[in-house]
Amino acid sequence: MPHKRVLVAVLAVVSLTASVPAAAGTEDGQRDFDWEIGTWHTDVRVLADPLSETPDEWLHFEGTSVVRPLLDRRANVVELKVANANGRIEGLNMRLYEPQAKRWSLTFVNIRDGLLTPSVYGGFHNGVGEFYGDDQLGGRPIKVRFLINQLGPFQAKFEQAFSADGGATWETNWIAVDRRR
Repeated sequence: MPHKRVLVAVLAVVSLTASVPAAAGTEDGQRDFDWEIGTWHTDVRVLADPLSETPDEWLHFEGTSVVRPLLDRRANVVELKVANANGRIEGLNMRLYEPQAKRWSLTFVNIRDGLLTPSVYGGFHNGVGEFYGDDQLGGRPIKVRFLINQLGPFQAKFEQAFSADGGATWETNWIAVDRRR
């Protein structure tokens, strides 16, 4: 009989936590990243020379991505550490929710040079995160698009693309697939 009570209690907790993701994504979006908190194994492909006339060469890296909540989950930080035989990429992605605009800003920090990239801005619509911003590549202005697709509770895909023509066409230059550890 005690096992039956334990089972009922466990099922009650599971049913309560199963409903959290739906409730967590509040209408204004400030909990949109709750699903990503934790440690992930990440496979990253990076286009070696984006927006160039050279043939596409994709570099492959593997490592971890750790997402930590900050400020009652209205902000978070992603710590990325990936490597291959020729080198590594280490960086932080700082994400901050802007309640007045009901949007997120995402700002990447490359540990190699210690510089912040210009932020991209946006949010989630129909389960897909879309974020846009302006930057420079080789001294010329470009547009940046960052997409986030949650592919279930244990997998997500992240894509970055650049546009040199004001957003008419996009070239994907970063693809990361994360699997929850």
